[in-house]
Amino acid sequence: MTTLNRAVQRSVPRNRMLNVVRLQFLNKRTFLWVPVLILGGSWVLSMLIFWIVGGAGQTGVKAGGGAQAPLWYFLAIGIQAMTMTFPFSQAMSLTRREFFLGSLAAAAVSATGMSAVFVLLGLLEQATAGYGFNAYFSYLEWVWAAGPLAAALTYFVLAVLFFVLGFWFATIFRRFGALGLASALLGTGLVLVGLVALVTFQQAWPVVAQWFAITGSLGLTLWGLLLAAVLAAGSYLTLRRMPV
Repeated sequence: MTTLNRAVQRSVPRNRMLNVVRLQFLNKRTFLWVPVLILGGSWVLSMLIFWIVGGAGQTGVKAGGGAQAPLWYFLAIGIQAMTMTFPFSQAMSLTRREFFLGSLAAAAVSATGMSAVFVLLGLLEQATAGYGFNAYFSYLEWVWAAGPLAAALTYFVLAVLFFVLGFWFATIFRRFGALGLASALLGTGLVLVGLVALVTFQQAWPVVAQWFAITGSLGLTLWGLLLAAVLAAGSYLTLRRMPV
């Protein structure tokens, strides 16, 4: 607490949102080292699996879902950004709006760094034909169809979307308790199952598949950005009504 207090007192009073960003990044383990560890670990494990598969005689393109691991971790970052920092921000007289926007800005900085690493890895994979044995961790042709900048935006939006989800889950838990969070998760699950049932009963899966193909990775990313904005608004409204 003493370290946090000194850091906040040294921050520039004219930009209180920046104070929150600095406050969040005091916990470098959450926003920096753990994401780096997960990214590096998933890359190493993926390369080992690809090497084993190649040694077994598989000569085609080798790609997996290991790149999703560091993006999913942003869900945990959102939870920790809320639970570990919010009480202290209130003790420092930072408003809830400042805390929310500053936390979102901190997540955006971390997500930008993560997406930059993904793009650099993808460019390396293209230049080396998948590290010389046709193995791809970051470069997925469908995601990169609109170019590296579009791929970077996709990775960025996914990271921010997961962060907002985690932040909102933590806010709901603090506002309504475990029962409220369980109800929210159950309600979300029921909505998703209901959508799947609706598409199935209408026999509309070919139409859905066609829409995904036409929309493409960049189009879906823009829809994801809109979804992240809607979820962020809901998270902020929940935060405003949350007791200290």
